[in-house]
Amino acid sequence: MNRIFVTATLATATLIAGGCNRQPALDVQEAPETAAAPAPAGMAPAHESAAAGTDPLPAGHPPIDPAAAGTAGFEIAPVDPTLGQGEAGMAWTAPADWVSEPPANSMRRAQYRVPGPGGDGECVVFYFGPGQGGEPMANAERWASQFLPAGGGDPVAAMKSSTIDVGGIPVLLVETAGTFQAGSMMGGPVTEKPGYSLLGAVAQGPDANWFFKFTGPTATVEAQRAAFDALLRSLRTGG
Repeated sequence: MNRIFVTATLATATLIAGGCNRQPALDVQEAPETAAAPAPAGMAPAHESAAAGTDPLPAGHPPIDPAAAGTAGFEIAPVDPTLGQGEAGMAWTAPADWVSEPPANSMRRAQYRVPGPGGDGECVVFYFGPGQGGEPMANAERWASQFLPAGGGDPVAAMKSSTIDVGGIPVLLVETAGTFQAGSMMGGPVTEKPGYSLLGAVAQGPDANWFFKFTGPTATVEAQRAAFDALLRSLRTGG
């Protein structure tokens, strides 16, 4: 959003895929313009791991250690916090009303609580290590598979995608909506959240893709759409 998206999926880890004033992402106080900072290792949440029996991880995704499996899912090996820094890093400017929180694990280089009219959403930025994370579209499709379209049908077919260039950085944009199956990639209990949306992006960093995944109640995601776009358009290398 890399030992990896997830080591992560993101992308989930596979992606799809924030923060600001060159202050560490672990600082819960948001400040404009901070390079992404390393986060503590830990158990990967739903969108950052895959359980036995789920779709295969995209090529380039870090392996999951079955021996570390627990009742909540699979534990992912932590990413070396010295990676993805300096010339190999990326930085961005987070929206002023987004609340920076301590990343839940080392695959998350930033994590935000996003307020809005529908209730809080969450935006997470993933990095899995040099050359890790998998191909952008494979991650995006994996994210889309967590959503059941309101009208039924194939979740991946319901996903919209496009590409932009931000100062020479190729970025894949994806979005979808429906019933979000929280926990569906982790092998544990699944919590269905109707009326949810996803805005995601995969940006090509100096040594690996960076994944930006924004999920939340549709009213909140739509209200914060322009803010998410502004964050992406502030991307620069050398965090």
